[in-house]
Amino acid sequence: MPQWKKLKDMLVKTYGGAVNGIDARIITVETDIVSGVNFYLVGLPDSAVKESQQRIESALRSVGYQLPGRKITINMAPADLRKEGTAYDLTLAIGILAASKQITEERVGEYLIMGELSLDGGVHRINGALSMAIEARKFGFKGFILPKENAYEAAVVNDLDVYGVENIKEVIDFFEGKRELEKTEINTREEFFKHIVNCTYDFSDVKGQENVKRALEIAAAGGHNLIMIGPPGAGKTMLAKRIVSILPPLTLHEALETTKIHSVAGKLGGHVSLMTERPFRSPHHTVSDVALVGGGQYPQPGEISLAHNGVLFLDELPEFKRQVLEVMRQPLEDRRINISRAKFSVDYPASFMLIASMNPCPCGYYNHPEKQCVCGPGVVQKYLNRISGPLLDRIDIHIEVVPVPFEELSKKTQTETSAEIRERVVKCREIQHRRFAELPIFCNAQMDAKQLRQYCVLNDDCQALLKTAMEKLGLSARAYDRIIKVARTIADLAQSENIETEHLAEAIQYRSLDREHWAG
Repeated sequence: MPQWKKLKDMLVKTYGGAVNGIDARIITVETDIVSGVNFYLVGLPDSAVKESQQRIESALRSVGYQLPGRKITINMAPADLRKEGTAYDLTLAIGILAASKQITEERVGEYLIMGELSLDGGVHRINGALSMAIEARKFGFKGFILPKENAYEAAVVNDLDVYGVENIKEVIDFFEGKRELEKTEINTREEFFKHIVNCTYDFSDVKGQENVKRALEIAAAGGHNLIMIGPPGAGKTMLAKRIVSILPPLTLHEALETTKIHSVAGKLGGHVSLMTERPFRSPHHTVSDVALVGGGQYPQPGEISLAHNGVLFLDELPEFKRQVLEVMRQPLEDRRINISRAKFSVDYPASFMLIASMNPCPCGYYNHPEKQCVCGPGVVQKYLNRISGPLLDRIDIHIEVVPVPFEELSKKTQTETSAEIRERVVKCREIQHRRFAELPIFCNAQMDAKQLRQYCVLNDDCQALLKTAMEKLGLSARAYDRIIKVARTIADLAQSENIETEHLAEAIQYRSLDREHWAG
């Protein structure tokens, strides 16, 4: 007769974690084994959690253990929080083994344990390991046992022993004292600074387009949203992909925050400990509104949250569904997205730079210097109307991209590198950092009306110039604010304390889509 059949009834607690938004909560798994025959799993588990019984039974059998033939009751507390996914398999299995005295239960409560089990006892990766590791350290757990594929991201958290395992037998032997698990250790700062400036694309690859490069530099320096409008093949996508290379490097805090979001969404690779490059997300124009902003029946971060601290690039902007674009209006202002459901709500950060591109018309050649547009009367206006005025108002910089002539393409001269442009951008951001040191913002694009009045004082000449532009272009109050913010960034790039007329004039010209010749 197996040993566990002779023992008294007992209760064992093991611990796991549940992701809520981008943060985690500790889940207490209480396992009670008494006389009888049944398996009860309570505490709002979803279908994937309920199916763990079959995975656990097969996994234990494959490593020489078994599911007790008695009444097993497992409660996952807090019982009013929904538990989702397969990541609790290992937590439940160790609880069952300890409660049935098949393994020693002394140390199981000292560790956070998470992992999905395969039928042969293998342990597969989970989502949200970094958030769980942070919570485990906060609650004083001795260590975190999790799949080996997640060990690098969890090891970023200092003062917490992280053990990556490949099979449940390793965990069983560890608690039985038959083996020591290998601790995963990472020097977070060293790992972070080693890869901090690695960029795939560089502006030195781009021939010509100096005016667009200038606009992108201003956008990067002030954190401004930007839209490029021009014919097919003019280089809009090529330029957009390179903007990450001129953005200031991530700070360690930003890197941790960004990594948490990608960890929760399951977007990190197996050996990635910390994201060191600003994210660049480029969803296809068929994306749904839920995929873009996040949500779903069981909310997950959307593309705008995955682009947090980086760039969201929307290519062929008018091809996106109107409803999809309109849901971005609030996150563009608030830099957060709140997903509300009947019984709960989650918050995801969404502080991103929006870079968009579009053709001027369906055929792509409206206002082209050489090719003729074949679109009929009113078609251009209808095409541009796919993008609402309120959304365009939230885009600070509009820039035309014209085709590069052959003479420019064939030049052998070396153009400016991303590193050289980034140096100017970083100096500009340092000015803003000092300016906003006492405020919860970090770049000019985030200023509100009060801060505009304080930091963007216009002299009489600037006021007169802006009044003329407002009347001629029919700009909204929001566009007025955007122009002043861009002018402030241009002044910062020029190391100027005050906004001068030349800075304001350059900012005004970055409102291409407000001009009459785009009316069609």
